[in-house]
Amino acid sequence: MAKATAGKAKKAEVRAAIAAERRELADLLDTLRADQWDGRSLCGGWRVREVAAHMSMGFRLSLPATLGELAKARGNLHRMTDRVARRDAAAHSPTALAAFLRDNADHSWTPPVGGLPAALGHDVVHGLDITVALGLDRRVPEDRLRILLDEIRPSGLRFFGADLDGVRLCAEDLDWSYGSGSPVYGLAQDLLLLAYGRRIPGGRLRGEPSGRFTGPAKGA
Repeated sequence: MAKATAGKAKKAEVRAAIAAERRELADLLDTLRADQWDGRSLCGGWRVREVAAHMSMGFRLSLPATLGELAKARGNLHRMTDRVARRDAAAHSPTALAAFLRDNADHSWTPPVGGLPAALGHDVVHGLDITVALGLDRRVPEDRLRILLDEIRPSGLRFFGADLDGVRLCAEDLDWSYGSGSPVYGLAQDLLLLAYGRRIPGGRLRGEPSGRFTGPAKGA
């Protein structure tokens, strides 16, 4: 009974974190200038508007519609998400893209694998794809970061194409580290981006291997 109660409490915590993150990101998107909407994100080939469109795809597309888009892309998930993000970014205004997040803050969508933590990761990381690329000083709240940092696994690193071999990630703002080898120091949220396969702007990391993780993004 105690285990079941604890599990429900954890799910409620993550759901609340997801809703808060979506509302805060929607508020932030509402403040962006037109040129920032057209600015490059950390997702290779995507502007801020494509990232914002992608973030709400799971709310707006039914399962049959998603499967139909996947069929058009011949089963290639990355090709499908890229096509839909570009189409929807062109079809919807910045105001609408922000509203999709806010209006669906409590939506129950989760990615195909990973459950609620993966849904939180989807929102947090794509939010960072925008704010870090634009040089905005937004800090993800510690409780949300800890949920995601605790979920880092080798299988997830492989899925996102993150190569952390021989590297130990060491947060400078939290008591957290991951891996073994030469240390790379940075903000916890920047290190989270590395675990999701992102490259980040120079000057945000310290440590001999840090050059492996800075520079232009390779892909969305």
